Amino acid sequence: MLKSEYPAQTIPAVRDDDRQRMLLWLALAMLAVAAATILGALAFEHIGGYLPCALCLTQRTPYYVGVPVAAIAATAVWRRAPRAVLMILFGAFAALMLYSAGLAAYHSGVEWGFWEGPAACAASSEPGSVEDLFTQLETTHAPSCTEATWRLLGLSFAGWNVLVSAMLAALGLYGALLAWRGDRAVQ
Repeated sequence: MLKSEYPAQTIPAVRDDDRQRMLLWLALAMLAVAAATILGALAFEHIGGYLPCALCLTQRTPYYVGVPVAAIAATAVWRRAPRAVLMILFGAFAALMLYSAGLAAYHSGVEWGFWEGPAACAASSEPGSVEDLFTQLETTHAPSCTEATWRLLGLSFAGWNVLVSAMLAALGLYGALLAWRGDRAVQ
């Protein structure tokens, strides 16, 4: 049969209820994974005793902002907010997680010695005298950003954050795309 003998087929549009359900699951997944990530980082610090370096602390900021954005996105989907609002919320979350992935990739590069880290990440200096040693003991120094304190399957905390942030950014971008498409048919 020739191609022209087949009727033109289009994939039907996603029904509004199905789209809403998919968006809600995406928002809840973003919220759950982002919250679990930041809670895991805090648990490693406060329960596990792993002190974060300056770059580790910086990488937490997108999560501190992203978790409420994901919660607002889930609420907005549930309340059937306009498409534009959903696109902005999902897009903002994706942008935060892309920023987080960039910070984590930078930190991973510092750990692997590909480039230098910021001055705030310098290792504490060796004491020159007993008096210097006592001074250093009295003041707490954050660990150096150049040394990974923990690795799993060859990846440090920063390396894992690259992967998690990239996955969350993909979820946010997919949600923004799904909200933008609305009820349009896929041709």
